[in-house]
Amino acid sequence: MTLVTCDHFPHLLPLVLLLLLPAWQGCCHPQCLDYKPPFEPRQPLVFCKEYTKFGCCDLEKDGEISVRFYNIMANFDHSGYMTCGKYLRSILCQECSPYSAHLYDAEDANTPMRMLPGLCPHYCSEYWSQCRYTLSLLLEDFGGPHQFANLTATIEEDSRRFCDFLELKDKQYCYPNVLTNTELNANLGFVSEDPTGCLELCLQEVANGLRNPVAMIHADDGTHRFFVAEQLGYVWAYLANGSRIDRPFLNLTRAVLTSPWAGDERGFLCIALHPRFTVVRKAYVYYSVSVKKEERIRISEFTLLPHDDNQLDHSSERTILEVTEPASNHNGGQLLFGHDGYLYIFIGDGGRAGDPFGKFGNAQNKSTLLGKVLRVDVEDNDESVPYSIPPDNPFVEEKDARPEIYAYGVRNMWRCSIDRGDPATGRGRGRMLCGDVGQNKYEEVDIISKGGNYGWRAKEGFSCYDRKLCQNSSLDDTLPIFAYPHKLGKSVTGGYIYRGCQMPNLNGLYIFGDFMSGRLMSLKESKITGEWQYNEVCMGRDQTCRFPKLINSHYKYIISFAEDEAGELYFLATGKASSTARAGIIYKIVDPSRRAPPGKCSIKPLPVQIKGKLIHFYPKEEFTINKKPTTTPVPKTTTTTKTPPKRKSTSIKIIKPPMPTRKTIRKTSLPPPTTASTTKTPITPAPTAETTKTTRKPMRNTPTPATTRKPTRNTPTPATTMPTIKATTPTQTTPATTVNPTTVQRAVATTPARTTPTGYRTTIMTAAFSKIAQIPIITTPQTRRHGKPLQYPQGTTSQPITTLQPTPQATTRLPYWSQSPMASPQRPPINTSLPKSQEERLWIGVKMESAGEGNQVFKRPRGRDRGRGYKRGRGRKIRVGSVRLVSADGLSDRGRVEIFIRGEWGTVCDDLFNTKAATVVCRQLGFTTAFAVMKRAALGEADRSVRILLDDVECEGGERSLLQCKRSRVGKHNCTHGEDVGVICG
Repeated sequence: MTLVTCDHFPHLLPLVLLLLLPAWQGCCHPQCLDYKPPFEPRQPLVFCKEYTKFGCCDLEKDGEISVRFYNIMANFDHSGYMTCGKYLRSILCQECSPYSAHLYDAEDANTPMRMLPGLCPHYCSEYWSQCRYTLSLLLEDFGGPHQFANLTATIEEDSRRFCDFLELKDKQYCYPNVLTNTELNANLGFVSEDPTGCLELCLQEVANGLRNPVAMIHADDGTHRFFVAEQLGYVWAYLANGSRIDRPFLNLTRAVLTSPWAGDERGFLCIALHPRFTVVRKAYVYYSVSVKKEERIRISEFTLLPHDDNQLDHSSERTILEVTEPASNHNGGQLLFGHDGYLYIFIGDGGRAGDPFGKFGNAQNKSTLLGKVLRVDVEDNDESVPYSIPPDNPFVEEKDARPEIYAYGVRNMWRCSIDRGDPATGRGRGRMLCGDVGQNKYEEVDIISKGGNYGWRAKEGFSCYDRKLCQNSSLDDTLPIFAYPHKLGKSVTGGYIYRGCQMPNLNGLYIFGDFMSGRLMSLKESKITGEWQYNEVCMGRDQTCRFPKLINSHYKYIISFAEDEAGELYFLATGKASSTARAGIIYKIVDPSRRAPPGKCSIKPLPVQIKGKLIHFYPKEEFTINKKPTTTPVPKTTTTTKTPPKRKSTSIKIIKPPMPTRKTIRKTSLPPPTTASTTKTPITPAPTAETTKTTRKPMRNTPTPATTRKPTRNTPTPATTMPTIKATTPTQTTPATTVNPTTVQRAVATTPARTTPTGYRTTIMTAAFSKIAQIPIITTPQTRRHGKPLQYPQGTTSQPITTLQPTPQATTRLPYWSQSPMASPQRPPINTSLPKSQEERLWIGVKMESAGEGNQVFKRPRGRDRGRGYKRGRGRKIRVGSVRLVSADGLSDRGRVEIFIRGEWGTVCDDLFNTKAATVVCRQLGFTTAFAVMKRAALGEADRSVRILLDDVECEGGERSLLQCKRSRVGKHNCTHGEDVGVICG
């Protein structure tokens, strides 16, 4: 029997090392196995209690781990329970660790995941010395009871191989060092900060291609739609999934006064929906107009179309208010409905520098509406005047004052919001916060109060602007909660206090920005003193934002902020401040340090009736997870190449059965049966034609010699010798087993020996290949049922089993190992006498096993659609709707999705393709789960000769084929191969 070891195929090292590279790139960050941030469970954990405050398990997952632990411990007596329980519990509970993704090599969905967490060397050595025979029990859940038997049998006796399998080479992040690392655990679960104290947040692109998006609002009707206004005069409706309706919600481009000049403040500036929009069905807009060559701001009312909830009736416009503007700037531009049901209107001071109008300026003059915050009542106005005056407005009784005024002394308030209040206590509910753009020195943030005087033009921020007015004792102005100098920015954009659900760390944080500098900032109110503490917000580093769909950069010009129906926070920015440039993007603000526990923030948007077409969203920014690392160099291995000495050419001799359908190939004889002292047969450096033929796989239905006949049920199978464990006692001999080489072995046998590179990674690969080489191989007849290989259920006795008989010295169990039947699971060799397609998959499995220190999960596809093509011996064609995954790396569980329609294979566009559609694909291929959907051709782009067959695929998850899902017509699409979708199954 020829023993194959890693020494025989060093030429495979470069390929495998390429698969290992992601393990050395960058440092880790808190992340769970579902590629999301950790969380605090809603209920305390019972089993993995150390992660009850912050980790990756909820109570349900904690219970699953507990059941698995006690099932394993049923194999032990009391002594074994006390000795090994602590190791097994710690290893199993690492799924709950906030660093579980790093411990399992799962930070990147495109790289293989470990079966068990990565251990530190000292801990692994302790585990090996005390409880090494428990490894097979830990691996039982990843396959049949025999799948890993040979692997564990070969490494349990060798501490070096054992720990090569389990160790994580990163000493800082392996278990248990990751728990004691002070730097990693100092601020675990809190918002990350850079060395300067800047809060590190990330972004998610939500919409793009907009022309100066000035406002984003939601309907608060359960649909989770949002509406985006462009300065040009368009308002667009977006669904919860990000798709945009092709018909505008409102089109006022003919009436709106604006220009393509960069920085023009005129245009469509704001929209607000009635607080009871589902019943009242009215919207209010704020825009610039020209009436008889006079510039004005106009607030109008529109009504929804009777039979379309996504379009306003353009003929229903009713003017609520018009105010003449003496200049083209300082137009204000905010509409808000307060919690009191009244409409708040924010108007600028009229423009020019220093509010030069009148003795005190417009802002201090209560007889004009310029430079004011107005409050009006638009309820029940269908049969009367456009609006009425709330009876408690502060200046209703004051002579010469306009009754609409709610507050005054403002310069040009740009973007205001109303605080929803703390979700638990309601603290802050109803507060109105605004950013007021300054003149020469300061920008300010104010909380608007009834009757308040905000100081302009007497004051700018906290400092005096007009000294005479500033020294007037009757000014009695309301000071801002925060003001910043122009070295930080020159045009404040007011924001929102975060009150959403998904990012609990941000609760109570007021996030705002600056249009000119592009700076994001935050304020947090002290519950004790009431003072507001400032922190700058910066984009997280690549490693901080290394989560699916996240980015860490944005366009400079921050135009507006918004919140959706669930309270999540967004901002609108553009790369070119022109009303005609399609450079606007909407970003969602994301905290990567902590998320809400699973299930807490789930939403189910109500259905929306659509008239027209949907324009699907495609992100344009590069995801951080797809960026190539630039800060951490890839470790290099120095190799020394020498000319290997020539070895004598000796052919591999394998007994071949006769092949009835072709001429019988000359047969060679096997060496005599081996005993316990089995020796290695030299491998031929260069194969001859004869050697190539003798290693060819026999055809189907070929008679098999008696020496390789499959044992009958309950018949004991002879033991097979293994390279590291003596398979016989000194008085026993082992019958020879005829070997049918796998694809890997034939490749090894026909490759000249080369000098093996040395170094850190080579050591890992040597251990990985050693495990593969030591799997005994048994040839069995091709038993088939209905043209398919016979599938043995797990746990049956009809499977060929080889009982290992190691020497007492090699495998003496420790005293605590239970003597019950289930305590000593048999470790039979894996049957690798496979059809060609399955041999190829075995080679794929070898590559994947070697890709992450030999400890990864790779489940082969199973089921009736596995590798479907022309059936052997029948000539039947591929079934229409069959799918396959095409991977440049030859991986079977991930790749570009291709579907068979009309006699050809073609790709599927990623438009609307989500995890439900991916589940349909994975189920067709025999997998149970879809781990990830990879868009933008992340798993490979098809050649131009391959057609795009499907687009706009929307599945419910229960369909048998993508053809049963909602989709476009076959062959009709609006995408390129750069949008080929891929999936990762498991």
